[in-house]
Amino acid sequence: MHNESLCAIIGVECLAKLLYNVVMQLIVILLLLLVVSLASLSFFLFFYYLKINKLIGTFLEKGKVRDVREVLFSQIEKTKQIDLQLKEIDEKIRSLEDIARVSVQKIGVVRFNPFSDMGGNQSFAISLLDSNNDGFVLSSLFIKEGNRVYAKAVINGVSEHTLSNEEKQAIERAIKK
Repeated sequence: MHNESLCAIIGVECLAKLLYNVVMQLIVILLLLLVVSLASLSFFLFFYYLKINKLIGTFLEKGKVRDVREVLFSQIEKTKQIDLQLKEIDEKIRSLEDIARVSVQKIGVVRFNPFSDMGGNQSFAISLLDSNNDGFVLSSLFIKEGNRVYAKAVINGVSEHTLSNEEKQAIERAIKK
């Protein structure tokens, strides 16, 4: 009987050691999880600190603290200045568009030889038109006695003057562009 109680005591002792080891392993695992959680929290807080510090830097100017109202009013003033600049730019663009409408935008050129007995295509007709097909056509005729230059007004692609075939071709080429 004495042996049986000794075995029972030894079994309890073994069971206690086994239980102690399991509990210690659980404690180690819990401590590792706690350390990993605290490290993650530490990294999060560090980056959050950097973000907040950057935001706070917005309210600092050369080391002195700026009031939120001061920052807000400063931004409103900058916005007003940008609006004024945009209005000026818009006016300049409209002015340039107005100028561009009446500027020469289309050019048509025809070279020709009005006389078969003289050499080369030294004569020409050139049409210079704006976006509304208004402008003029210039004709230069090279003849034995010299050079003759003629200018004829063109309104909406048509001239009220009599046009040569070459002048008509120059206008048509300009309108196609």
